[in-house]
Amino acid sequence: MPSGLVVVTDRRLARAPLPQVVRAAVAGGARWVLLREKDLPRDERLALADELRQILAPAGGTLLVAGADPLGGDAVHLASAGPYPPPELPLVGRSCHDAAELLRLTTEDYVTLSPVFPSPSKPGYGPPLRPVGLARLARRTSVPVLALGGVTDAEQVAACMVAGAAGVAVMGAVMGADDPAELVARLVLATGDGDR
Repeated sequence: MPSGLVVVTDRRLARAPLPQVVRAAVAGGARWVLLREKDLPRDERLALADELRQILAPAGGTLLVAGADPLGGDAVHLASAGPYPPPELPLVGRSCHDAAELLRLTTEDYVTLSPVFPSPSKPGYGPPLRPVGLARLARRTSVPVLALGGVTDAEQVAACMVAGAAGVAVMGAVMGADDPAELVARLVLATGDGDR
């Protein structure tokens, strides 16, 4: 089950080729990566998924794939809009933003709740839940919750964990970091998974 730090990909924000950024994140302690890049043709996305799985495998990591197509794997992360019911796969997550979306969950294994903080990648998206809103929603579901949106530093990570999150999903801060390994190490430590 995803916990600790989940690195979310965005090749447009990455300061280096995406596999290089993911390799650095894994070196820093990341064990979960969510592949977005939904605009790529399927064959390119499939090749990228294979490459990222090869990077994660030696560390015992897992690749989650945004969308219903697991691209040769067994873990997907679905949008709040669908599909319903979720595909029958070993690991299925879903994006949620409010209590109504949480009520629609059926067999999902985990959810992301967003945006927790104002998100530079989605300006105007919200309003932000803040840790108090995250805590309120986390209590309304029985599945593990990942905090998503605008998380950039260890203090925010710690606040999300105190609010009841099983972990945090971070995109922009890691993709745009000068030293992704160093940043990821700090964020992982703040989740309480620093012993990995």
